[in-house]
Amino acid sequence: MANDFEPVNFLIVDDDEISVMAIKRSLKKLNISNKVLTASDGLEALDILHTEFTETGKLPPFIITLDLSMPRMSGLEFLDEIRRHPQFRKLVVFVLTTSDAPSDVDSAYEKSISGYIVKDNPTESLLNAILMLKEFSQLVILPK
Repeated sequence: MANDFEPVNFLIVDDDEISVMAIKRSLKKLNISNKVLTASDGLEALDILHTEFTETGKLPPFIITLDLSMPRMSGLEFLDEIRRHPQFRKLVVFVLTTSDAPSDVDSAYEKSISGYIVKDNPTESLLNAILMLKEFSQLVILPK
C-alpha cells in the first residue's frame, strides 16, 4: 500500500516572510524534503496551482498552509475560490494564522479546511504544527 503514495507538495501561502522562513526551517529541522512552494497571497497561490495543473493535466497532492490575513486575496477568499473549482475542491488546507477569533475559525471550517492552527508561540507551536503535517503527509492518502 505504501507504494501507492505520491509525494506530497507543500504550498505555504503567507505574506509574512518571517513566518515563511520559520515554516521552512521547521520543515528542514524535521528532515522533510518534499517539494515546497510559497505564495505571498491567494492570487499567487492560485497561479501556482493553475500552473501545476496545466503542466501535468492533473494536480499533484498538496498540503497547503494558509494565512488568513494577506493583501490582494485573503485566505478566506482563497478558500472560496478553490472550493468553486473541481480540480482544486479536494485540496487539503490547514489554516496557520495568528487569529484565534471565533468568526475566523468558523468561517474557515465552513470552507472545508482540514485544521485550524494558531501561531501563538512562533517556535514551539510552529514546530509541533509542522511535525503534525509531516505525520499527516506520510499516513494519509490524499485525493487525486
